[in-house]
Amino acid sequence: MLLAVDVGNTHTVLALYEGARLAHHFRIGSSKGRTSDEMHVLVRQLLSLAGVTPERVRGSILGSVVPELSEVLVSACRAAFGHEMLVVGPGMKTGMPILIENPREVGADRIVNSVAAFERTKGGTIVVDFGTATTFDCISPKGEYLGGAIAPGVQIAAEALFVRAAKLPRVELSKPPRAVGRNTTHAMQSGILFGYVGLVDGLVERLRTELGFPCRVLATGGLAPVVHAESRSIDEVDEFLTLEGLRLLYQRNAD
Repeated sequence: MLLAVDVGNTHTVLALYEGARLAHHFRIGSSKGRTSDEMHVLVRQLLSLAGVTPERVRGSILGSVVPELSEVLVSACRAAFGHEMLVVGPGMKTGMPILIENPREVGADRIVNSVAAFERTKGGTIVVDFGTATTFDCISPKGEYLGGAIAPGVQIAAEALFVRAAKLPRVELSKPPRAVGRNTTHAMQSGILFGYVGLVDGLVERLRTELGFPCRVLATGGLAPVVHAESRSIDEVDEFLTLEGLRLLYQRNAD
């Protein structure tokens, strides 16, 4: 089995693959205070919940945007499985030319998403990842990474509103009955959700115009289904796009 670990700023997702099949996945908090010993114990406990013995895990790969957690996970997996994790970063074979000014600046998650998306579409693609930040990544019809855009995540934007506006309450991030809110809660939900959908659709339209070739738009991340339901630009949602990208990169670098 393969263990694929996607470390984001807020959550870490661990997935077990049997060949190309996603067999199990777990979501935990990206706590920067955990030691490698604690993470070792946690990984073993998660495997136990899935009924998987450590001996069955023959390989592992890590994509991380939190440097403080990368070495912790590498050490934990070394202790748990007796092998070295592959870590997504400079020098890894991706099969995707990175055509930006400084390829080392690109977050691991953005490259992983782009590899998985192009493998799926085999054409021009824009990937929208709704994480702590919302990222937009552009791939050419030849499978080249062209760059993209980074916006504050919807949760960050909402949190700023709750904290900085003293009289506004915290509200659930869900669709209100209508765009014209008739109470404070619905007005805030309208501004947050429909406003964010407008951001996504507007930016995708601008990216498409600038790129000048047809693009499929794939979305991933926690709030992707909510935004997709209201968006006119997102073609498809794939909850496990990043994990699939990690699996593909492991295959390309396992030797």
